Order: sequence, then C-alpha cells, then structure tokens
Amino acid sequence: MRNIFLFIRIYFNFLFFLFLMGVSFYMLFSYNRYHHTVYSEVANEVTGAISNQYNKVEYYFDLKRTNDSLVKANEVLYNKLKQDYEIPDTVNKFVIDTLKIDSLKSQRKYLYMQAKVVRNSVNQPNNYIILHRGALQGVHRDMGVIDVNNAVVGTVMDVSENYAVVMSLLHEQSNLSARLKKSGETGTVLWDGRFPDILILKDVSKSVKISQGDTVITSGFSEKFPEGLLIGYVKDIINDKTQSTYTVRLKAAANFETLQYSYLIENLQKEEPAQLLKKVTAK
Repeated sequence: MRNIFLFIRIYFNFLFFLFLMGVSFYMLFSYNRYHHTVYSEVANEVTGAISNQYNKVEYYFDLKRTNDSLVKANEVLYNKLKQDYEIPDTVNKFVIDTLKIDSLKSQRKYLYMQAKVVRNSVNQPNNYIILHRGALQGVHRDMGVIDVNNAVVGTVMDVSENYAVVMSLLHEQSNLSARLKKSGETGTVLWDGRFPDILILKDVSKSVKISQGDTVITSGFSEKFPEGLLIGYVKDIINDKTQSTYTVRLKAAANFETLQYSYLIENLQKEEPAQLLKKVTAK
C-alpha cells in the first residue's frame, strides 16, 4: 500500500494530466456531433478488427473439437452407405426353355436365382467362385451358374446357409458338354490351366467344318444347363494328325476376371428323368 501512494506522489502531475485529457475527449465527443460520429466509426472499426482477430484465434484453438465432431459424423454416414450392407440375394425369375421334350410339346422350366460374387480366383490350377446365396435362399449342389450375359461360369459344389462355392470352368476337373452352334457337332469343354480367357473344346470330329469365330453353346445334355447358353467362340484349331478329332481353343464368353454378379439355374423337372434312369440302371 505504501508503494502505491509513493507511485501516485511521484507521478501525480502526469496522472492528473491524463485524467483531464480524458475528460476533455469525453466532452468533445459527447457534445460535438461531428466528432461523435468520427469517434463511433473509428471505435466500431477498431472493435470489429479486434473481434475478428479474436474469432480467428478462437477458431484455431477450436479446430480439434470441430475435427472430432466431423470424424464422428462421417462414421455415422459411412455406416449408412448402401455398399456397407449386404444380404443374400432372394430374387427369382422363371424362364421357359424352348427345347421340346415330348410329343405334347410341353416345355421345361428353369428357375434363375440372382447371386452376388463375393470371391473369385482365375490364376490357380483349380479356381473357385463364392456366391452370397446359400441353402436358406434355395441353393443346392449341382446347380449351374452363368453370368449376366448368359455365359456359363461353373457348377455349385457345396453350400452353407448363406453362401455357395462354385467350381469355375477354370478348373482342371471341370468338363462340360458343348455343341458347335453352326454344325451341331458335340464335344467336351475343358480347361488346360493356362489362360483365364481360353477354354479347350475336345472330341470334335475332323469331318466337321470349323471356322474361326464359330459359337460354342451348351448341348442341353447336362441337367445343369439348358441348351443354347454361351460357352465361347472358336479362336483356333489344333490339328494333331495322330488324333481322329480336333482340339479347338475357345475364347471364353464369360469374363472371369471381372465377374461380379451371376445367376444360379435350377432345373425344376430334373428329378423325373433322374429317377427313371436310376430305375433302368438298377435292373
């Protein structure tokens, strides 16, 4: 306290001068309209500039809290994205095959089931495809599988409740009855394990005229696939003179490397001929 009084005593004249100058400015700006207007404008500008700088500093120190809230908001939005949700496919459609199977001209019916590809391989000796549709959605073993362009992909080997494992045509144990669309000659389609876009058609008689680009389709002899589905197109012919049949290289109709969706095929009338064949062979 003693030091305060000593400070006032030493600087009394200067402090008194500041006090009188403040009173003078107050009277000048309060009772003179022009000076009051100028003072208000200057004061507003200075106050605005100070407030602006203060807000910038406050915004800078508030960035962490803002970023945290944005991250949380993004998390909520990401969890609502359509691609983050996936359930087994349940879409079915009936397709009537045009192949006549008796004198009454009745027609076979096939059930096509949509399924999404969740895993696929093309570079292994034995390649498999996993579909997100299983026993709970009507899938069972030995169903044929095609892509969205009606090109053959493979055959279902095993199923769980919500998934199915398909043996791709790109499998060393895969074989499929096929037909040359132009000539009607049949053969067997295999894979030699080399290229994911090349299939092999074997057992085609050398008496058949084959041209590059000829279409190869399913023969209809398999209960898994109706007749006429695409398999591939003739790329070139290997003429081994020691063999009585051609070996034909095919450009696969299905693009196995970009496969995303497929259709499973169920032959709804396969049981009757299967039971009849079983009865005959059991005799």
